Amino acid sequence: MQNYATRSETVQQIIKSLNLTRTLYVSSIIIGEPWSGKRTLVRHLFPDLPTVDGHDQEAVETLLSQTDALIIEHYEKIPNTERLDFEDKHIIAIADYAGNTKILDETFAFIYHMPPLRERPEDILLYADLYQKEAAETLMLDTEITLSKNVLDIRQNLRSLRASIYREVLLQSGDRDALERGLHHYFMGQMPEEADYHRHLGLFEKPLLEAGLHVYGSQLRLAEALGINRNTLRKKIHAWL
Repeated sequence: MQNYATRSETVQQIIKSLNLTRTLYVSSIIIGEPWSGKRTLVRHLFPDLPTVDGHDQEAVETLLSQTDALIIEHYEKIPNTERLDFEDKHIIAIADYAGNTKILDETFAFIYHMPPLRERPEDILLYADLYQKEAAETLMLDTEITLSKNVLDIRQNLRSLRASIYREVLLQSGDRDALERGLHHYFMGQMPEEADYHRHLGLFEKPLLEAGLHVYGSQLRLAEALGINRNTLRKKIHAWL
């Protein structure tokens, strides 16, 4: 089994603890924000255990009666946890939030807290590199991509990070058709509520001006390259940058 991708000491400690209790009939729960990687971690460590969703209490109770080891996802969504009997069971529950801490303390021998990505900066760059390679392979790109930290979106943890990298890789691929399709879908979602032509000019002019200033190094040279008046260029820079 390959190691779970993490450089976080906290996550590594969770992995170590879960492995130590692998053969014990104890109940554990791992709590963390959505898309923080807790489900992937549990499935990585226990790929053969049956899994049930807490939204369906009847299914949880049925599976509990049929097996001694079980993964329960969305544990916080179980309507009536007091009806569940985890005695002499190896249960690993996954929850997006803690809920009633007193009941959790009474139910689980081990309670782990998966830190969100914003608290694991060492993992942000690790996953950014993994997702960048994945995106390049998936999109069959040979173009060298350079990612800036500014484009990495971790507001929804690994979900938004992955999406932001795929978007950036696609944007840097130089695929004009893909860019045009992306703009087409964007404008379809904006109209007719926001059909003001001038409000959308920044989508084109802002990146053009930023790239131009980077390449040419001066407003004068950029104005000449674009074939526009220097004063006009200044106005556009003031408006968008």
